[in-house]
Amino acid sequence: MDLTFATSSEIAAAVKNGKVTALEVTRHFMSRVQTLDKQINAFVTVNEKAEEAAKAVDAKIAAGKDPGALAGVPVAVKDLLCTKGLRTTASSKILGNFIPPYSSTVVSRLEAAGAITIGKTSLDEFGMGSSNENAASGIVRNPWNPEYVPGGSSGGSAAALSARMASAAIGTDTGGSIRQPASFCGLFGIKPTYGRVSRFGIIAFASSLDQAGPMAHSTADCALMLETISGACSHDSTSASLEVPKWSQLLKDDVKGMRIGLPREYFAEKLDPDVDRVTKEAIEALKARGATTVEISLPLVKHAVPVYYLVATAEASANLARYDGMRFGHRSSNAAHGDLDDLYSRSRGEGFGPEVKRRIMLGTYALSSGYYDAYYAKASQVRRLIRDEFLKAFESCDVILSPVCTSPAFKIGERINDPLEMYLNDIFTTSTNLAGLPGMSVPAGYSSKGLPIGVQLMGRHWDEAKMFNVSLAIENALGAAKARRPHVI
Repeated sequence: MDLTFATSSEIAAAVKNGKVTALEVTRHFMSRVQTLDKQINAFVTVNEKAEEAAKAVDAKIAAGKDPGALAGVPVAVKDLLCTKGLRTTASSKILGNFIPPYSSTVVSRLEAAGAITIGKTSLDEFGMGSSNENAASGIVRNPWNPEYVPGGSSGGSAAALSARMASAAIGTDTGGSIRQPASFCGLFGIKPTYGRVSRFGIIAFASSLDQAGPMAHSTADCALMLETISGACSHDSTSASLEVPKWSQLLKDDVKGMRIGLPREYFAEKLDPDVDRVTKEAIEALKARGATTVEISLPLVKHAVPVYYLVATAEASANLARYDGMRFGHRSSNAAHGDLDDLYSRSRGEGFGPEVKRRIMLGTYALSSGYYDAYYAKASQVRRLIRDEFLKAFESCDVILSPVCTSPAFKIGERINDPLEMYLNDIFTTSTNLAGLPGMSVPAGYSSKGLPIGVQLMGRHWDEAKMFNVSLAIENALGAAKARRPHVI
């Protein structure tokens, strides 16, 4: 078996059957990290105890115990999720040396299932960005073409997985941060329904929007990963007490009779010709398999980006107030002696990057006296209307399909100096977070320059199953995920 190109399910089965050891798998992928990450810069921290964890999986198997559904599978974890004893930075100078005393629920559940945390991956600082150019550890490059961005904010996870430096990856999605990099790097990536996955131990950006989810090389792997990390958690009151379906065992690519909603407003946007072509090819592939398309209208989504950037920045302003240089994280050595205010301002000024500062200021303004009702409160009202509009649309369709982004990956440096242009990159993804809906990026084709392009699926609350089935149908019809390989691999 070629470990580099094996699926996570294949690796786990081979480890359980004794065809390969978890230690051999771990060493194989660790070697790839050492060789390839010099070109990509996907990892912030490599887990020096990965081999120790792999030996523990092998010991379980030797003792006749069940090692778990993800036995020996090396997973790249976004550096926003706490990992006990392993540095967690949020790609920010202000948390440059933070070593958590506990692991996030997501990481704990992965490791309980036998997965190996191979390392922590880069992100736009605190999850604030769409290109992975806002990281204290430097720019991450797209394995398909190192001159291009991998997307953000989970760009490190996407790049590591795309370059086969891991078999699966975990990202977080606040406004598209799993789906957009998955699209740019030719991967399957899902943002589950809000509450499906515990947020305990995930460094908060915007608490009412954040959700962790997997990235993978196949629909089946994505389903297996999600069922592993989902479920109620006593440490997170927003996690839902719902039974977690065995999506990986229930997968089927039969979409005959399924109604695919096509939102008029999403296709009215100025799309890159390659994105338009690939999206239409995916639609035709589903129709050829017996699905029907239904035009739907979501007129309020035109407000999704401004609403998102009011809600998200306001919550970020509150969440990031804790980073003051006193209890943990960066503390300035340049502050005036005995001046507490100067210590706070210098520690935060030195510790946060430009994009994080911009969003803190935006959010603080939106929450300030005299502006709260005009901005944050009004945005929250429109957010509810957007949610209601989606629920109405789902009365006439089973799954909604749209582009993930208006374009394929863009060049490094192309948009970093134009915040508004960068924010508009989230135009198709933010509404699912605002409505708490599940969303997924599925590889569907390539641009004329050979860059991957995904299509977005959106489902009803708690109905990830239908998205997985449509994803599998697209995967089997187009074979886009396996047709080509990145430049750096």
